Amino acid sequence: MWTRAAVLLLGASVLPAAAQEVPVVPPELLDMSDLPELSSPDWLSDTVTRPHADIATSALPPEVTVMPLGAVTIDAVGLLPRSITGLPADLWGSSETETLTRLFRAQPVQGLPAIQSFTETLALAELDPPADAAPDLPQLFLARVDMLLARGALDPAQALIERAGASDAEVFRRWFDVSLLTGHADRACQTMEASPDLAPTLPARILCLARAGDWPAAALALDTGEALGRITRPEGDLIARFLDPELFEEEPPLPPDPDLTPLAFHMRAAIGERPATTTLPLAFAHADLSDLAGWNAQLDASERLIRSGAIEAGQWLAIYTARVPSASGGVWDRVAALQRFDAALLAGDATETAARLAPAWDAMQAAGLETAFAEAYAQRLMRSPLTGEAGLLARRIGLLSPVYEEVAQAAVPQTDAERFAFALARGLPAPAPARLGLVASAAARAFAAEPPAHRYAWFLQNDRLGEALLRAALVLSDAERDPDDITDALTLYRTVGLEDVARRAALQLVLLEG
Repeated sequence: MWTRAAVLLLGASVLPAAAQEVPVVPPELLDMSDLPELSSPDWLSDTVTRPHADIATSALPPEVTVMPLGAVTIDAVGLLPRSITGLPADLWGSSETETLTRLFRAQPVQGLPAIQSFTETLALAELDPPADAAPDLPQLFLARVDMLLARGALDPAQALIERAGASDAEVFRRWFDVSLLTGHADRACQTMEASPDLAPTLPARILCLARAGDWPAAALALDTGEALGRITRPEGDLIARFLDPELFEEEPPLPPDPDLTPLAFHMRAAIGERPATTTLPLAFAHADLSDLAGWNAQLDASERLIRSGAIEAGQWLAIYTARVPSASGGVWDRVAALQRFDAALLAGDATETAARLAPAWDAMQAAGLETAFAEAYAQRLMRSPLTGEAGLLARRIGLLSPVYEEVAQAAVPQTDAERFAFALARGLPAPAPARLGLVASAAARAFAAEPPAHRYAWFLQNDRLGEALLRAALVLSDAERDPDDITDALTLYRTVGLEDVARRAALQLVLLEG
């Protein structure tokens, strides 16, 4: 949690003497060539017409935009108030909107869980917009939403859009797609119909006409669109089947669509030709969370979404324990291993729990589900009287959960590696055992008694705190990160008071690699 005292630490007093003199930003940190361009996800549906920027829409003099003092721009809209995040309102400071936008778009779909959670907090936080933000061009807002969509976090993305209001064409476009993917197509159509400023494209209009029961108007719109060349041949074939599937009962299925959009996905599902979501962007995986998708599809979708942080551990666990696996191999072996452990833990049988814990953990490690497992079981494992190797493993799992500090305070370390992990969990300096490798040594340097100089000092002294945090997030989520870069990033988070983020990230770096 950010504190008022931590904000005061952003001055030169927190920096080592060497960093106070002339902080120099490493050139590679200002290199934007590796960051994505300002573009929307390529799988979004084309649902709202947008006039071409080079075409004049009026011969009148240009309109001057006037904003009343204190008016809130869309880039300032968030779901999490400062009382929850503890972040300062001016986090973005003097950073350019384009830079922040590209940094949000560069955040990975799957990275270090602690950093994924933190960047989602940044995306949902109520913060003042950057100084150069244009009130009628919500670049940063769209980038925040798109990061959530890329990770499959549809519920917070939808809530964020609804808090802002979907009056902008690009914002509405995303809200319409999220509504389709979450089973609220009728609501999306009703909103579109009630918004005269939003001109739907023909495919979107046809969908909404059909859902409203106006089949003749929908068919007429299809014929008109094809005649005017505003509906492509593949689009026309799909829409025709959507409007009258009985006419095509003897026809072979439509060919796969390499550029599938939520609108096309919705229509294909309606005619019984819904494609598998395993190779589609994560946002589509939500369609497989319902019982209608079948348990195998639910399991796959829940694993993909929990790895990106898009769903809660409880939802993933509920799907994993919903039925008894009737096959073996792959996901079925993982499910069986977890269910055997879960049954032993529920029965309160410490001996059986100890025997089933390691196989379940091995299965979770193989699938990259360690932190999901830890969040689901850490507190219950703390109450189980496990000793020996099982006790060591239970505490390691606890250190990967939100109750990491409780675990470190409630037990006596049994090995040098556990002693080091407990120190990280409590934010205390400790030497890293040599056998733990370079990443552990990098973490140890960040938690030394005297914080080392770090490469982000220039950003702090030039009112670019949020930018520094996003850049450090990229470093910590990079699988090929350099140990010195890890030290710098963790030191930054600790320097500015984000102690929980730093500790959880350090523990995950050390324990997930070991």
